[in-house]
Amino acid sequence: MPNRTGELPLLKNKAESTIPDKMFFKIGEVGDIAGVETHVLRFWESEFKQLKPTKNRKGQRVYQKKDIETVLNIKKLLYEKGYTIAGAKKWLKENSLQTKRDDYESVGPKNRETLLAIKKDLKDVLLMLKKKV
Repeated sequence: MPNRTGELPLLKNKAESTIPDKMFFKIGEVGDIAGVETHVLRFWESEFKQLKPTKNRKGQRVYQKKDIETVLNIKKLLYEKGYTIAGAKKWLKENSLQTKRDDYESVGPKNRETLLAIKKDLKDVLLMLKKKV
């Protein structure tokens, strides 16, 4: 189960210490950190929807820490835990949904009521917009 920071349980604190303290990383740097070739990272991008680095003006991939954490999770699932690609996809999907649920559950009761009221109001606005179209 993910912890409160949204970090998946596979990473633990070891991964954070291996990721340099900067905002953006090039694909080669990510490959070095994760210990995989860049073509493997590009393949994983095509297979795992959770791994979507942005691209800069030159069209180069720009990874953030959350992307590197995802890469490290994928590597651990595939190489250490013996998951198939399909199994790793399922694991990541289930655990990212659990993280969202945990984040929602961590909201206090008063804030939850406020969020539910906002959600209802947004649905009402959407309904009114659909009627006008």
